[in-house]
Amino acid sequence: MKKDVTMKKSTFINGAFIVTIGIVLTKLLGILYVIPFHSIIGDEGGALYGYAYTIYLFFISVSTAGIPLSISRVVSEYQALGFYKAKKRAFILGKRLAVLLGGISFLLIIIFAPFVAKLILGDIVSSNSVNDVTFVIRIIGIAILIVPLLSIYRGYFEGHRFMSPPSISQVLEQLFRVLTIVFGSLITLKVFNASLRSTVGVALFGATVGGLIGYFYLLDKYRRNQSRFNDRARNVNEPIISDNNIIKKIMIYAIPFIMIDFFKSIYNYVDMFTVVKGLVNIANYSGKNAEIVYSMLSTWATKLNMIILAISSGIIVSLIPNVTESIVKKRKKDIQDKIVTSLCVLLYLAIPITFGISFLATPIWNIFYGNSVVGAKVLQYYIFVGLIVSVFTLLITILQCFKDYKAVFCCLVVGVIFKIIFNLSCLRTFASIGLPPYYGIITATLIGYLLSIVLSFLFLHNKYKIRFEKLTKSMIDIICASLLMLVGLMILRFFIPISSSIRLLNILIVVFYSLIGMIIYFLYCHLSGLTKSIFGNNMLKNIKQIFIKK
Repeated sequence: MKKDVTMKKSTFINGAFIVTIGIVLTKLLGILYVIPFHSIIGDEGGALYGYAYTIYLFFISVSTAGIPLSISRVVSEYQALGFYKAKKRAFILGKRLAVLLGGISFLLIIIFAPFVAKLILGDIVSSNSVNDVTFVIRIIGIAILIVPLLSIYRGYFEGHRFMSPPSISQVLEQLFRVLTIVFGSLITLKVFNASLRSTVGVALFGATVGGLIGYFYLLDKYRRNQSRFNDRARNVNEPIISDNNIIKKIMIYAIPFIMIDFFKSIYNYVDMFTVVKGLVNIANYSGKNAEIVYSMLSTWATKLNMIILAISSGIIVSLIPNVTESIVKKRKKDIQDKIVTSLCVLLYLAIPITFGISFLATPIWNIFYGNSVVGAKVLQYYIFVGLIVSVFTLLITILQCFKDYKAVFCCLVVGVIFKIIFNLSCLRTFASIGLPPYYGIITATLIGYLLSIVLSFLFLHNKYKIRFEKLTKSMIDIICASLLMLVGLMILRFFIPISSSIRLLNILIVVFYSLIGMIIYFLYCHLSGLTKSIFGNNMLKNIKQIFIKK
């Protein structure tokens, strides 16, 4: 059997960069495709797409979200202890578990799709019917049969710190998903003159196509590199660990991850069941306009949050096996350094990007979706949800690494409760004072996540003695650098228009403003010593090692 020598293990910083680059490329594909896709299906199709995808994310959180990360952690733990037989059985049992959960989720989607569709629309008259929503929900359900198995292979590779293959599989999955979405929907609508429902259905089937491609790629990588997974770092007398104990460990590790995605999906569910009805009944929107706003929140603006979320995703995937190893070996200084470094790296990258996108909301929205005053206003505020969710997810994952499930549950529940309480009341308040009512929806989301973040910091500091002095100092410098960047861009605005009615000019404007903003931000970070403080003296060397084989 041919051995693929390109696979190599990654250190924490290198692994974070590799995974982040892969996820950023994946998210970039997920962002760029919306330009043609929006022109094909419009805002009404976007709402239909959003209904189905919200359901999909919910079931993915149950059948997939926790499994790959738990497999990564279990494999990393057994590898560190030298328990190689248990590691292999964990992989096999994880695959069986993922297939079982995926199959159950698929059946639930098929059976209860009409009921969910009725709950979403109720008696509101809009462009989409209950039958339309039922159809697209069932189409997206097919992907649940494939994606869980794919996730197990990713977790197994990541648990061994082979970060490149999972990252490449994500890019391939997204690439073929995007190709199916764009060309499949275009051909369905323009060539076959099919309905909007069928067009959106074909686009949603892209998740299944992408999942299959990603799965077969990793399966091939696994078969070609089986000997790499059998390398023994330690020789120990391995105890007998039963299948039940392994499954229990997988589920114990998986449940908090499932809880994270589950509760995050509840935020989307609250919006799905309240935004359209709330805008119609409280803010006197028409059913059509309410669905347009919902499509912006659930589909179009969310796509532009991906670049922020990609940063935290890459850091989390690399952080888990590294922190797990440090916890198992009781290296307290390593734990402290890795947690604070991961938070610093996230804020260092995410805060300026968030500020920049908010400032350039109008030209960015015009590039992707055409001129829309409402859309630009949504993005200008909604992009901060991406930043807050990134920090929240990283902190919750860190708590999970300590096996503090009570703290995880507490943080998640408190945030969701306040989201539910404030959602319609904030909408009503913003409408009554003359502000866009959908800003109330976004505010309720921010309140929920911020409360969870505060609780997470308190648990980490009080219970695990994690000190955040370096993080506080770094965050102050990051905010100062970001504000200085904004001041520079505001001054530049007096000389160069910030938006245009022509898409090509908007692209040039965004690129130019982004380059100037990056120069200001990174120059300040360099002169203040912030970059060196976070990444160390060998940052460029570490980045170079990612792309050049030793």
